[in-house]
Amino acid sequence: MSSSSRANYARSILGPSLHSRLDGIRVLIVGSGGIGCELLKNIVLTGFRHITLLDLDTIDLSNLNRQFLFRKKDVKQPKSLVAARTAAPFNPRVHIEPIHANIKEARFDVAWFKTFDIVLNALDNLDARRHVNKMCMAANVPLVESGTAGYFGQVQPIVKDQTECFDCLPKPTPKTFPVCTIRSTPSQPIHCIVWAKSYLFPQLFGEDEDDQGELDEAEKSGENATEIQNLRREAQAFKSVRALIRSSQGQDQSESDAPRRVFEKVFMQDVKNLLSMTDMWKSRAAPVPLEFESIMAVPNGDSVIPGDGNVPANADSNVNGNVGANANGHATRTSMGLKDQKSLTLRETVEMFVSSTNRLSSRLSRPKEEGGEEMISFDKDDDDTLDFVCAAANLRSIVYGIGGKTRWEVKEMAGNIIPAIATTNAIIAGLIVLQALHLLRAHQPSTSTSTLSASAPSATTPTTTSTTTSTSKSPNPSLRTIHLQHKPAVPLQPTRPEPPNRTCGVCRDTYLDVRCDPGRTTLAEVVNLALKRGIERDDDENVEVEEDEDEFGGRYEPPDAEVSVYEDKRILADPDFDDNWGRTLEDLGCGRGKFITIVDEEGEGEGGGDGDGGGWGTLAVAVGMLPDDHPADGPAVLLIEPVRRAQRRTKTEGKAGARPSTPTIGSKRPAESGDHDRDRAKRPRTDAQAVPMSSPSKGYKEVDGVVIIEDDVDDVIVIDD
Repeated sequence: MSSSSRANYARSILGPSLHSRLDGIRVLIVGSGGIGCELLKNIVLTGFRHITLLDLDTIDLSNLNRQFLFRKKDVKQPKSLVAARTAAPFNPRVHIEPIHANIKEARFDVAWFKTFDIVLNALDNLDARRHVNKMCMAANVPLVESGTAGYFGQVQPIVKDQTECFDCLPKPTPKTFPVCTIRSTPSQPIHCIVWAKSYLFPQLFGEDEDDQGELDEAEKSGENATEIQNLRREAQAFKSVRALIRSSQGQDQSESDAPRRVFEKVFMQDVKNLLSMTDMWKSRAAPVPLEFESIMAVPNGDSVIPGDGNVPANADSNVNGNVGANANGHATRTSMGLKDQKSLTLRETVEMFVSSTNRLSSRLSRPKEEGGEEMISFDKDDDDTLDFVCAAANLRSIVYGIGGKTRWEVKEMAGNIIPAIATTNAIIAGLIVLQALHLLRAHQPSTSTSTLSASAPSATTPTTTSTTTSTSKSPNPSLRTIHLQHKPAVPLQPTRPEPPNRTCGVCRDTYLDVRCDPGRTTLAEVVNLALKRGIERDDDENVEVEEDEDEFGGRYEPPDAEVSVYEDKRILADPDFDDNWGRTLEDLGCGRGKFITIVDEEGEGEGGGDGDGGGWGTLAVAVGMLPDDHPADGPAVLLIEPVRRAQRRTKTEGKAGARPSTPTIGSKRPAESGDHDRDRAKRPRTDAQAVPMSSPSKGYKEVDGVVIIEDDVDDVIVIDD
């Protein structure tokens, strides 16, 4: 097929004007998974010629059922490279630049985002989505956000100052489980799965964490000595079975004592210890310990079957290895079906526990030169780790009289996945392209001169030009946020995009683009430049940073305005803390790709500032690198022109939310060199998507005595890796 005939349909649909522009449009696609593969195919066939495809992941075997650009021979290869290689023949005129990297790397800064005309998100990671959203707001580049969850999906066009951004909407709070529930009193299958995956598995096969020092400190501080001694004994018992697991090299798996020792420690001794705390079981069903030898002596057909139902609360027998099949409400079992969907008997579950423990033990005990591993992390696609978590979780469910789960169900919940549907991905990818075309049709690019202006301009100040895209302030009536519903009669639900949320801590900021040498540029220099060039003034004067004659100079003098300065979670300076003004950005860890946030402390929503009735909100300074052709003796910091200035608010506007993005300041500790990741008070912002179809993490974590599960739908969240 010739190039002209290939483009005939697209030209007829889009019109000659828009179609002719596609050759010059630069598109960034972030993500090449389930949505990304379909999206890349659509973009290539529509007629876009300049495409950059970025993805961090490699191809996994489980991807092949829906990510059609990949084949079995491509497993373990970078997704972006394989997708680009496969899609390129769809249109001989296309140029696809694949990048195998993390979108959050410093080299992908605001200047890099400005080289694109539109950004299309096909991500499954909440943190990465927020990052791309912020970069597009800073670069003033249109973004099309998307996500899927089973039969549901959403496409959201985002334009700075016209539509709400990804962070404008309130997000659901992550589901949390108290540690005591996970460790001692589970009542749902998810509790047992979290315990097996996040507690037992790391204890046995993960990194060895010595908690003796913590227990010593607790004892010195006067905590319950008896409880501490119990914890010491429990820790020592785990160390002994952990050591046994790692010392079984050369032993026949059927003769290894490690699985039985682990089983008796976890499902017999620990349960009996809990039963000794009688007060705990006055108002709830007591757990029933399991005895290894008794279970293995019972024929398969007469054992307990994990499944929905409850073991009787009264445990007259101290050991339930001989409990009959009716104990959990089932008298029959599935004898046919796929391995992952098969309900196992109690003995089969124990055999899976023994077999998986032996396999994992073998991996740990082998020498490194023979492929041995020092530690093993849970992976839903690793049969050994999945078998162990499945068996351990179901055994714990039996102990507590909770309905069990099949291997497939455990994989769904432990891997935090909802099965992705290829048709949903295809529909959403098509809608992304339609919204992208609407954005491009509405926002005609106009070439304007952008200059790099020094903090103290002179006749020798270098000037560079770039092409920017001007956008209309009036909302585009053709733009729609589209929801894909599980309703055959009305599968698509389009709605008009909402205007920006006035209290959003991302899109309501005023962004400045600064290029500098972080090793020579001080914090005071950047903040002074931003304040004197980035705030709208009544006389619209072009005020420059003044250079003092003393030894410090303007590079070290704090600004006259009352401001607080932050880098992400870290406080760098405020009216009561000025130690960092003279330090360089490099010393503070605020180099390329970072944002320095300047918050007005004078207005603070009640008027103030220079007596003009309100504050100017928040300035976000995007730090970039100097151009390659910048002279060595040139200024150390340059500001991209034209500058978009923050407008001062009136008193009424200020009271409504003039300080939406101000950090809630806790302890004001200086940001120290080499301690850049230490948490600081962070300005509040809304954190979740419009609909529950994101993938914030792939696991569970314990924070301050609470196990947190990033969870949106039925105890699982969406991942399309």
